[in-house]
Amino acid sequence: SVAFAVNGGMYDTGSEPIGYYAGDGKRPYPINTRDAGGNFYLKPNGVFFGDADGQWQVMTSDDFAAKVTARPTFGTQSGPMLLIGGKLHPDIAPDGTSLKIRNAVGVDAQGRAHFVISDEPVSFGTLAALMRDHAGASDALFLDGTVSALWDPANGRMDGRYPLGPLILVTHRSPD
Repeated sequence: SVAFAVNGGMYDTGSEPIGYYAGDGKRPYPINTRDAGGNFYLKPNGVFFGDADGQWQVMTSDDFAAKVTARPTFGTQSGPMLLIGGKLHPDIAPDGTSLKIRNAVGVDAQGRAHFVISDEPVSFGTLAALMRDHAGASDALFLDGTVSALWDPANGRMDGRYPLGPLILVTHRSPD
């Protein structure tokens, strides 16, 4: 059953991913290394990925392109990275003035993914500190901003402000 769903990365006007995306055994969208404006292109950006065994990773897009040779079951590219090896992205201020509803994913030392969405506008730095200090993530990736949305069936929450692109759907594990 569905535990929750969040929007999982940047997308174009047709709601298609603008970067790497893999799911259901397919990899229809390649890694995007272009330079342009906007959050996605604030380098380094990154990829959140993993397989059904529950071992998740976040790494910079350059590292992903250079080091990941086996196709993951799931992966989504977004940006910017919030944390890289426990340090704040070099172009993000700890107390930045750009405040928006935002969501992100970080991975702890055990390979567990931690998702967060803000209920109030926050800065990139605040979101990064939350991932590091409360989720124990050393690597974290910004997923989306103003349009960030959560579907949390257990608590009756279904944000629906805007059309979305890539989604991350998390399910409960079946008991073995």
